[in-house]
Amino acid sequence: MGAYHEDWRGSSRSPTPALSETHRPLHRHRLLPQNHRWDQLRGGDLVMSHFYYLLGRFTSIETLPMSKKVITREEWERKLKDVKIRKEDMNKLVMNFLVTEGYVEAAEKFRIESGTEPDIDLATITDRMAVKKALQSGNVLDAIEKVNDLNPTILDTNPQLYFHLQQQRLIELIRSGKIEEALEFAQEELAPRGEENQSFLEELERTVALLAFEDVKNCPYGELLDVSQRLKTASELNAAILTSQSHEKDPKLPSLLKMLIWAQNQLDEKAAYPRINNLTTAALEDPAV
Repeated sequence: MGAYHEDWRGSSRSPTPALSETHRPLHRHRLLPQNHRWDQLRGGDLVMSHFYYLLGRFTSIETLPMSKKVITREEWERKLKDVKIRKEDMNKLVMNFLVTEGYVEAAEKFRIESGTEPDIDLATITDRMAVKKALQSGNVLDAIEKVNDLNPTILDTNPQLYFHLQQQRLIELIRSGKIEEALEFAQEELAPRGEENQSFLEELERTVALLAFEDVKNCPYGELLDVSQRLKTASELNAAILTSQSHEKDPKLPSLLKMLIWAQNQLDEKAAYPRINNLTTAALEDPAV
């Protein structure tokens, strides 16, 4: 690919990489165990009780002297029992997670077992996951066709998402070694959009820079060819579909766990207390004194 220094806009200069390098995005890979138990998922009762009690303790300790207060496990667990979490609320959190992440079979089973109704038609999850799977497999055209069948206004009203899908098409052409086709596609489809938007232009130049290196490992933007880039674009498209369905684009449960970690970190400065260090088991660990 190193022989192709021809500018993607038709001139003789090489594409100019942006001055600042982008870092590889972090992606969460969430897998639901096949032999899951709903009572394990609802084991979040302890986590939620812990979280709400943490907030109360954090507020009450604000006025104490600088020396740390020590809270024993017995006292902590006794207080946790006073925090009431409704089973219906926990079930809604579980259903929200299953629907948002696309576990349609698990969501249907949970609906039957718990009586918790999802806030969207479960059939739409299958369609949404088909779009996401196509994009994760590198079949961008199929993903675009499927999302247009699902809701044609999604791409019409989201130019940034559409550009990223077209950018992913260019990346897949480069990955396949279709250099001439990649150059033509960049000139005809992406360059006009780059002229209208500076951020699009910078992203396009980083992508076209891949053509200047025979070994993309030497390219500062080689991460664009990683699977993580596909996942990033697929997540953006998935979020847009969820938004079009009036559904949150991210599940609520991970956000609550982040709030729990934040609350514990804040309280660490003021007290020694039983912490939850392993969010998988939600086991309380004795305070370090």
